[in-house]
Amino acid sequence: MVTVGTIAGLAVLGVAGPALAHVEVSADKTTAGAENVTLTFTGEAENDKAGIASERVVLPAGIDPATVTLVKAPAGWAYQVGADGFTVGGKELPVGQDAVWKVKVAKLPDGQTRLSFKTLETYGDGSVVRWIEIQQPGQDEPDNPAPLVTLKPGPSAAPVSSPAASPSATTPAAAPSTTGAAVPVAQNADDNGGNTWWISVVVVLLIAAAAGYALFRRARARADS
Repeated sequence: MVTVGTIAGLAVLGVAGPALAHVEVSADKTTAGAENVTLTFTGEAENDKAGIASERVVLPAGIDPATVTLVKAPAGWAYQVGADGFTVGGKELPVGQDAVWKVKVAKLPDGQTRLSFKTLETYGDGSVVRWIEIQQPGQDEPDNPAPLVTLKPGPSAAPVSSPAASPSATTPAAAPSTTGAAVPVAQNADDNGGNTWWISVVVVLLIAAAAGYALFRRARARADS
């Protein structure tokens, strides 16, 4: 019974051990399109004969290697930019020691919520472990999954304008200027006065003519009588 239990325990450990050795990544900002994001990578050591010597990361589409800078790496390791990503490496780490490094990304891609960072982990004995299999939503994790960052959707690139932005909604209709209104009224008054003065003269003349005609009729009537 003891022998069977021991064998069973070793079998479980044998299955669980390799599954725990991954390269993992996390982000300090987890929204699509975020700027100045620090990514922290951890390469878990799995080789019991050699230490990790370098980590090569292939960046996902939408991240330009030129916009990525090193923040932190193991002592003595150097950072080198490549055509599709970057490499950190140098002196072989002690056997069993994980490799931890950080980089800063100027801007995460817009409209993407799953970013996979394929990583090639090289040991001091020349062996390479390829963590490059893309993890698919809703499916079991592959044997050698690529490090994955899951993001929240970013804000809409084209926000809808608020009704408050409409001038008619924010600015009350300007009250008519009393000064402006007085100008045309005064002008009209001047124009009317200039154009109708002769009418007054004609009226006066007509009244005078009527009065004279009336006097003439009276005088003639007296003479006839």
